[in-house]
Amino acid sequence: MPELPEVETIRRDLEKEVVGRRIKQVEVKGKRSIRRQRSAPEFRKHLEGQKVTSIRRAGKYLLFGVGDDDVLLVHLGMSGQLLRAKGLKEPLDRHTHVIITFTQGGQLRFVDPRTFGEMFVTSAAELDAQVPELANLGFDPLEDMMSWTRFGQLLAERRVGLKTLLMDQKFVAGIGNVYSDEILFAAGLRYDRCSDSLSSQEIRRLYRAMVETLAEAVKYRGSSLADEQYRDLFGEIGDYQGQHQVYDREGKACRRCRNAIVKVKLNGRSAFLCDRCQI
Repeated sequence: MPELPEVETIRRDLEKEVVGRRIKQVEVKGKRSIRRQRSAPEFRKHLEGQKVTSIRRAGKYLLFGVGDDDVLLVHLGMSGQLLRAKGLKEPLDRHTHVIITFTQGGQLRFVDPRTFGEMFVTSAAELDAQVPELANLGFDPLEDMMSWTRFGQLLAERRVGLKTLLMDQKFVAGIGNVYSDEILFAAGLRYDRCSDSLSSQEIRRLYRAMVETLAEAVKYRGSSLADEQYRDLFGEIGDYQGQHQVYDREGKACRRCRNAIVKVKLNGRSAFLCDRCQI
């Protein structure tokens, strides 16, 4: 699933490529992708003829400002892609579910093989009521800067394993399985350390590792794993997977101490770590 760095990469590209463009036509090929909408005609009505005025990110969600008051919400789910097509004759992926055509030319296509992603339009005033998960998001680790003492207070209040906490969208928005492992390695902390057990130095290390790891991943335009399902707006894979220290490196040498990276199961997911560097 695309996480914060991948979604932020797409947001920055959309800001350059789509903001200011007027929507000429919307075609819905897969109704599951707009399942929160009452109907395809309603979805089209909110978008056609309107200008994209802004683009922002909330955790793993993309929020397009449309017209005077509407918001187009996009969540990529497990395998969703937003692809910019310069010409109408560019080949159409068979998993394309929504096509937005602009008056100035070109299209924005929503491609989603597994159909867990979605698009939904509502008014800005009704957004939190219509999409309650947005109202419950935790702080944004790239945008909501805080003191390490405040961060330590938040950790101490939760009393839960660090990987579980980092992946809790109500605590911190946008971090998933990949970056929780990379952040914890950078901080030198185990996935199962209790959040209220950290020393002041460990709290500082964790906060710094979280901010720096995510910023570096955005710099490399996100991570594309073996299935290469994450693609940026132009259909290109990310580059950060080559920088991974532990994720999906079971049995390989730790780049810090040469110990073998191990994989453990945690709540039905995999966690990767160096059990020598992380305590």
